Amino acid sequence: MTDESPESAGATTHFGFETVPEAEKAGRVRGVFTSVAARYDLMNDLMSAGVHRLWKDAMMDWLAPRPGQHLLDVAGGTGDISFRFLRRAGDARATVLDLTESMLAEGRRRAEAEHLADRLDWVVGDAMALPFPDASFDAYTISFGIRNVTRPEAALAEAFRVLKPGGRLMVLEFSQLAVPALQWAYDRYSFNVIPWLGEIVTRDRASYQYLVESIRRFPDQERFLDMIRAAGFEQAKYRNLTMGVAALHSGWKL
Repeated sequence: MTDESPESAGATTHFGFETVPEAEKAGRVRGVFTSVAARYDLMNDLMSAGVHRLWKDAMMDWLAPRPGQHLLDVAGGTGDISFRFLRRAGDARATVLDLTESMLAEGRRRAEAEHLADRLDWVVGDAMALPFPDASFDAYTISFGIRNVTRPEAALAEAFRVLKPGGRLMVLEFSQLAVPALQWAYDRYSFNVIPWLGEIVTRDRASYQYLVESIRRFPDQERFLDMIRAAGFEQAKYRNLTMGVAALHSGWKL
């Protein structure tokens, strides 16, 4: 799938610090994740010193999965969030949707190894045009993915559409530190160490340069909270993780 639509023809967006036509972004993002898919999970561990696992556990703590629920995990890639959801929910299902087939292929292999394959569906698709009927899911998660969507507002509108009444949105994304000195130090690490690690581990410095730049272009906590409210979600809140290196945003379809 592509992100192009008639109303977006001729419009531009950002790809990291670069300005590109909207119609090109999805293909370029797909290229990034196709390149790094085989070592994506290893790089997450190295980049965050394993802290991303604690952030994802915090996401599940706040989401509080329950038996019988059906989760849609958008930009779910290798299934990290869905696996956590299924382990906690018991009798439940998860559908993982991602733009990149090679990321889903890695996830399928992991699911088979962890004996979760029978409760998971894997779908190649676009966050801005979900291939599901209205009111299909009890919960919607997107973890470190919405900043890669061409129009995050469209993805949030689709999340609202496919959730059942009473359904919940949960977004985990890199964010902004409140203390300028800490933000400066974090930026030095991000722009110097992470692309270097990407080059060593995946032989792809450019993809991790893009990922770092995309973090800095993403709206801060309050601006993203306003976007969630504008999509129709109520009781919208956020929690900072590791002083704002990442943030969890929550909203309900009531």
